[in-house]
Amino acid sequence: MKCMKELGFILNKLPKSGRFYLLLLIFLIMVSMFIGRYPLPRPITQAGQDQLFINLLTRFRIPRIISAVLVGISLSISGMIMQTIFKNPLADPGILGVSQASGFGAALGIILGGGATFWIQISSFVFALIALFFVILISKSMKGMHILSLVLAGIAVSAVFSAGLGVLKYLADPIDQLPSIVYWLLGSLANSNWDAITRTLIITVPLITFFWFYRWRLNIHAIDQEVAFSLGLKNNFETYLVLVCSVLLTSSIIAISGIVGWIGLIVPNFTRIIISSDTHKSMPVVLTIGGIFSLLCDNLSRSLIPGEIPIGIFTAFLGSMLFIFLLLDKRKKMI
Repeated sequence: MKCMKELGFILNKLPKSGRFYLLLLIFLIMVSMFIGRYPLPRPITQAGQDQLFINLLTRFRIPRIISAVLVGISLSISGMIMQTIFKNPLADPGILGVSQASGFGAALGIILGGGATFWIQISSFVFALIALFFVILISKSMKGMHILSLVLAGIAVSAVFSAGLGVLKYLADPIDQLPSIVYWLLGSLANSNWDAITRTLIITVPLITFFWFYRWRLNIHAIDQEVAFSLGLKNNFETYLVLVCSVLLTSSIIAISGIVGWIGLIVPNFTRIIISSDTHKSMPVVLTIGGIFSLLCDNLSRSLIPGEIPIGIFTAFLGSMLFIFLLLDKRKKMI
């Protein structure tokens, strides 16, 4: 009941543009169910009588739609948190080396696990956690500002796993394993199924819920340390906790989608311009725009050609075009 009241309150407080994006996401989800190479039943009112279409919808398209929306929501939230805590609009979910570590884990899973999806996801998630552990360990041993030490530690850990990924590419079978590694690194939701979604939801739903109710306090991380201390942020434990939760959210998503870039970078910046930098107001819109952007890119990746184009290609292309537009049209507001 409390959640329903909270949702109703947010909907009432959302600006018209925020409500528009929410309705657009719902509309896009409905339309996405009928996008694909399988011909639609004619007339469409008889779709419920086409058993093949129903099986296609329930076993493949709906899980993939849920995965796409979940990827967009999770990476957008993580991007907002990273940009807020590091006070840098160019920060993204992979700033602490999680992306490279996940790529290394996935490549190792492909080589040692025989390409089984389960082992790829588990290995990717585990190595993301290992990277986070070393980033925190290295940053604590450094002197100076803890935010800067986290960034430097993330760069170092990312470089190590990037080198390890290069070694695994060199050792991989060029006929079978290497193409799988490259395809995974480009990002894809082709292997989305109910089992993978269930494993992911166990982690993502509690974390998204946590950030939803934490969004009002997230603003404290965007101000100077002295002011934040006066407002109740008395130590670094809370900052580390938020970063750990953000990395867990990112790694759980990367494990099922591969490395999908630009969503966590462009969506928070776009929302900051059209809504506000206040995370209490902008996070609901970040959720919807992230879901829209990811789902739109996935629809393009699976419908433009008979084969499938990795979703990471579309997120990079559309994200970079949108970023250039924001730089040219709203330059003063982004600085």
